[in-house]
Amino acid sequence: MTTTAEIKKTMESKMDQSIAAFQHNLTKIRTGRANPALLDTVHVDYYGAMLPISQVANVSLLDARTISVQPWEKGMGAKIEKAIRESDLGLNPASMGDLIRVPMPPMSEERRKEMTKLVRHEGETAKIAVRNLRRDANEHVKKLVKDKLASEDEQKRSEADIQKLTDRHIAAIDQMVAGKEQEIMAV
Repeated sequence: MTTTAEIKKTMESKMDQSIAAFQHNLTKIRTGRANPALLDTVHVDYYGAMLPISQVANVSLLDARTISVQPWEKGMGAKIEKAIRESDLGLNPASMGDLIRVPMPPMSEERRKEMTKLVRHEGETAKIAVRNLRRDANEHVKKLVKDKLASEDEQKRSEADIQKLTDRHIAAIDQMVAGKEQEIMAV
Protein backbone atom coordinates (compact mmCIF):
# COMPACT_ATOMS: atom_id res chain seq x y z
CA MET A 1 0.00 0.00 0.00
CA THR A 2 1.44 3.36 -1.02
CA THR A 3 0.83 6.57 0.89
CA THR A 4 0.66 10.17 -0.30
CA ALA A 5 4.05 10.79 1.35
CA GLU A 6 5.62 7.94 -0.66
CA ILE A 7 4.04 9.26 -3.87
CA LYS A 8 5.50 12.73 -3.21
CA LYS A 9 8.92 11.29 -2.33
CA THR A 10 9.02 9.20 -5.53
CA MET A 11 7.87 12.14 -7.63
CA GLU A 12 10.51 14.43 -6.13
CA SER A 13 13.34 11.97 -6.80
CA LYS A 14 12.15 11.54 -10.40
CA MET A 15 11.98 15.32 -10.83
CA ASP A 16 15.53 15.60 -9.46
CA GLN A 17 16.60 13.00 -12.04
CA SER A 18 14.92 15.03 -14.80
CA ILE A 19 16.84 18.11 -13.71
CA ALA A 20 20.12 16.14 -13.59
CA ALA A 21 19.49 14.86 -17.13
CA PHE A 22 18.71 18.42 -18.27
CA GLN A 23 21.92 19.67 -16.66
CA HIS A 24 23.87 16.93 -18.46
CA ASN A 25 22.27 17.93 -21.79
CA LEU A 26 23.24 21.57 -21.18
CA THR A 27 26.94 20.66 -20.90
CA LYS A 28 26.82 19.38 -24.49
CA ILE A 29 25.54 22.70 -25.83
CA ARG A 30 28.37 24.83 -27.08
CA THR A 31 29.16 28.24 -25.66
CA GLY A 32 32.09 30.46 -26.55
CA ARG A 33 34.22 28.68 -23.94
CA ALA A 34 35.95 25.35 -24.30
CA ASN A 35 34.49 22.41 -22.37
CA PRO A 36 35.82 18.83 -22.60
CA ALA A 37 32.24 17.48 -22.29
CA LEU A 38 31.58 19.04 -25.70
CA LEU A 39 33.40 16.13 -27.38
CA ASP A 40 31.34 13.48 -25.50
CA THR A 41 28.98 13.20 -28.46
CA VAL A 42 31.79 12.62 -30.98
CA HIS A 43 32.50 8.94 -31.68
CA VAL A 44 35.59 7.54 -33.40
CA ASP A 45 36.15 4.21 -35.18
CA TYR A 46 38.32 2.05 -32.92
CA TYR A 47 39.01 -1.30 -34.61
CA GLY A 48 35.48 -1.50 -35.97
CA ALA A 49 33.69 -0.23 -32.84
CA MET A 50 32.39 3.33 -32.56
CA LEU A 51 33.62 4.68 -29.21
CA PRO A 52 33.39 8.13 -27.62
CA ILE A 53 36.66 10.06 -27.88
CA SER A 54 37.02 9.99 -24.09
CA GLN A 55 37.51 6.19 -24.30
CA VAL A 56 40.42 6.34 -26.74
CA ALA A 57 42.14 9.57 -25.67
CA ASN A 58 42.72 11.93 -22.78
CA VAL A 59 40.50 15.00 -23.25
CA SER A 60 41.39 18.13 -21.25
CA LEU A 61 41.58 21.92 -21.45
CA LEU A 62 44.73 23.72 -22.61
CA ASP A 63 43.18 27.14 -21.91
CA ALA A 64 39.73 28.78 -21.84
CA ARG A 65 39.32 28.47 -25.61
CA THR A 66 41.25 25.29 -26.47
CA ILE A 67 40.57 21.60 -25.80
CA SER A 68 43.49 19.19 -26.03
CA VAL A 69 43.03 15.57 -27.08
CA GLN A 70 45.90 13.19 -26.35
CA PRO A 71 45.30 9.79 -28.07
CA TRP A 72 46.43 6.74 -26.12
CA GLU A 73 47.58 4.94 -29.27
CA LYS A 74 49.84 6.28 -32.02
CA GLY A 75 47.54 5.53 -34.99
CA MET A 76 44.40 7.08 -33.50
CA GLY A 77 45.35 10.76 -33.96
CA ALA A 78 44.22 11.06 -37.58
CA LYS A 79 40.95 9.16 -36.91
CA ILE A 80 40.12 11.36 -33.90
CA GLU A 81 40.94 14.52 -35.82
CA LYS A 82 38.69 13.39 -38.73
CA ALA A 83 35.83 12.48 -36.34
CA ILE A 84 35.96 15.92 -34.66
CA ARG A 85 36.11 17.71 -38.02
CA GLU A 86 33.13 15.73 -39.38
CA SER A 87 30.99 16.22 -36.24
CA ASP A 88 28.26 18.87 -36.37
CA LEU A 89 30.06 20.98 -33.76
CA GLY A 90 31.80 23.19 -36.32
CA LEU A 91 35.27 22.60 -34.85
CA ASN A 92 38.58 22.56 -36.71
CA PRO A 93 41.17 20.43 -34.86
CA ALA A 94 44.91 20.79 -35.53
CA SER A 95 47.55 18.12 -34.86
CA MET A 96 50.79 18.97 -33.13
CA GLY A 97 52.69 15.71 -33.07
CA ASP A 98 50.75 13.34 -30.79
CA LEU A 99 48.58 16.12 -29.38
CA ILE A 100 45.42 17.34 -31.11
CA ARG A 101 44.41 20.92 -30.32
CA VAL A 102 40.76 21.88 -30.79
CA PRO A 103 40.41 25.68 -30.70
CA MET A 104 36.92 27.03 -30.02
CA PRO A 105 36.06 29.47 -32.78
CA PRO A 106 34.16 32.54 -31.61
CA MET A 107 30.47 32.06 -32.36
CA SER A 108 28.63 34.35 -34.75
CA GLU A 109 25.58 36.24 -33.51
CA GLU A 110 23.36 33.95 -35.60
CA ARG A 111 24.95 30.81 -34.10
CA ARG A 112 24.51 32.23 -30.58
CA LYS A 113 20.81 32.78 -31.25
CA GLU A 114 20.49 29.22 -32.57
CA MET A 115 22.15 27.91 -29.41
CA THR A 116 19.84 29.91 -27.12
CA LYS A 117 16.86 28.46 -29.01
CA LEU A 118 18.30 24.99 -28.44
CA VAL A 119 18.75 25.73 -24.72
CA ARG A 120 15.15 26.96 -24.45
CA HIS A 121 13.91 23.85 -26.26
CA GLU A 122 15.88 21.58 -23.88
CA GLY A 123 14.46 23.56 -20.95
CA GLU A 124 10.92 23.16 -22.27
CA THR A 125 11.46 19.40 -22.66
CA ALA A 126 12.66 19.19 -19.05
CA LYS A 127 9.63 21.20 -17.86
CA ILE A 128 7.29 18.85 -19.75
CA ALA A 129 8.94 15.88 -18.02
CA VAL A 130 8.42 17.57 -14.62
CA ARG A 131 4.78 18.38 -15.42
CA ASN A 132 4.15 14.80 -16.53
CA LEU A 133 5.53 13.59 -13.19
CA ARG A 134 3.15 16.03 -11.42
CA ARG A 135 0.19 14.66 -13.38
CA ASP A 136 1.16 11.04 -12.58
CA ALA A 137 1.54 11.84 -8.87
CA ASN A 138 -1.84 13.61 -8.76
CA GLU A 139 -3.47 10.62 -10.49
CA HIS A 140 -1.93 8.26 -7.91
CA VAL A 141 -3.31 10.41 -5.07
CA LYS A 142 -6.78 10.49 -6.69
CA LYS A 143 -6.67 6.70 -6.99
CA LEU A 144 -5.85 6.42 -3.27
CA VAL A 145 -8.91 8.58 -2.46
CA LYS A 146 -11.08 6.56 -4.84
CA ASP A 147 -9.90 3.32 -3.17
CA LYS A 148 -10.65 4.96 0.22
CA LEU A 149 -6.99 4.74 1.32
CA ALA A 150 -6.73 8.52 1.75
CA SER A 151 -9.19 11.32 2.67
CA GLU A 152 -10.19 14.18 0.39
CA ASP A 153 -8.45 16.62 2.76
CA GLU A 154 -5.28 14.58 2.36
CA GLN A 155 -5.76 14.73 -1.42
CA LYS A 156 -6.02 18.55 -1.36
CA ARG A 157 -2.93 18.84 0.86
CA SER A 158 -0.98 16.42 -1.34
CA GLU A 159 -1.93 18.20 -4.53
CA ALA A 160 -0.81 21.52 -3.02
CA ASP A 161 2.53 19.96 -1.94
CA ILE A 162 2.97 18.35 -5.36
CA GLN A 163 2.33 21.73 -7.02
CA LYS A 164 4.92 23.41 -4.75
CA LEU A 165 7.51 20.77 -5.67
CA THR A 166 6.67 21.20 -9.36
CA ASP A 167 6.98 24.99 -9.13
CA ARG A 168 10.34 24.68 -7.37
CA HIS A 169 11.73 22.31 -10.04
CA ILE A 170 10.41 24.46 -12.90
CA ALA A 171 12.00 27.55 -11.32
CA ALA A 172 15.32 25.66 -11.12
CA ILE A 173 15.05 24.76 -14.83
CA ASP A 174 14.27 28.40 -15.72
CA GLN A 175 17.29 29.52 -13.72
CA MET A 176 19.55 27.02 -15.51
CA VAL A 177 18.21 28.11 -18.92
CA ALA A 178 18.84 31.78 -18.07
CA GLY A 179 22.38 31.01 -16.86
CA LYS A 180 23.23 29.02 -19.98
CA GLU A 181 21.78 31.74 -22.25
CA GLN A 182 23.95 34.32 -20.50
CA GLU A 183 26.99 32.11 -20.96
CA ILE A 184 26.23 31.72 -24.69
CA MET A 185 25.57 35.41 -25.32
CA ALA A 186 28.71 36.54 -23.46
CA VAL A 187 31.31 37.48 -26.07
